[in-house]
Amino acid sequence: MINPTSKVFLFVHVICCVKGRESILTKPVRNVLFPRIRQVAADKLARIVAINGVENHLHILLQLHPSFGLSQVVKTLKDESSLWLNLNKFLPQDFEWEEDYMAYSVSPSAIRQVTEYIDQQEVHHKTRTLDSELEAFDRLIPG
Repeated sequence: MINPTSKVFLFVHVICCVKGRESILTKPVRNVLFPRIRQVAADKLARIVAINGVENHLHILLQLHPSFGLSQVVKTLKDESSLWLNLNKFLPQDFEWEEDYMAYSVSPSAIRQVTEYIDQQEVHHKTRTLDSELEAFDRLIPG
């Protein structure tokens, strides 16, 4: 996707929540959903450096292609993944993402740290709720 001679380092940590923050993304669903999201991104928009999540939300570390805006990438990933889940009936009810999402820029020097954080989501959420996680991210933002 990105020309090997280009030097584009647009990394963004994105958090997407299930509509109503319902806990419906079971481990078997996540096991098929995350590769699908990777495929959609690779085919069209960006490179996924890391992806993981729990029953009510997911984290993605994206390397954006310079031709696409963040909102366009996130909208496409959410639209295509929810459509795919619904068409393939992976869940007993229709699936939707919340319209809003959180996105945080990531320095190339922090890629390993953010990747480790994303990889540890299941362990992390044994002791921390989604709301407390999002509050912690909000505290990182100055002003």
